[in-house]
Amino acid sequence: MSNMYELKKEGYEEEKSMHALNLLLIDRKNEFRELANMVLQTTNFEPIKNWEQFVMNFCLDVNDAFKTWSGDSKLSPNSPQRALTILRQLSRDKKSMNQLSHLMNISFDLAEEFKEIYRRL
Repeated sequence: MSNMYELKKEGYEEEKSMHALNLLLIDRKNEFRELANMVLQTTNFEPIKNWEQFVMNFCLDVNDAFKTWSGDSKLSPNSPQRALTILRQLSRDKKSMNQLSHLMNISFDLAEEFKEIYRRL
């Protein structure tokens, strides 16, 4: 089951999304790995297929959540649960809010860059 992550977001074409993700990974692979260490809990040593797609989905979720937090989008019924999940995943083993905000910024920036690359394709 853990090997079934796919990049599927409403409003994005699958083929174009994969191309945009591959272009983004050329320069931002380290940031993807840093986020993967936080959001993907691996209990066994089996490599997770499509982990980059899972991380990109997470980044797009952070981006969407920020729109809700900043008042740009309406509050949805699952907004509180989504916010707590994001914070819990990113704050694991962190000692300060600066470390947490660093990961949130990486997530937000990756999502924005992905959307820009997607738009240009």
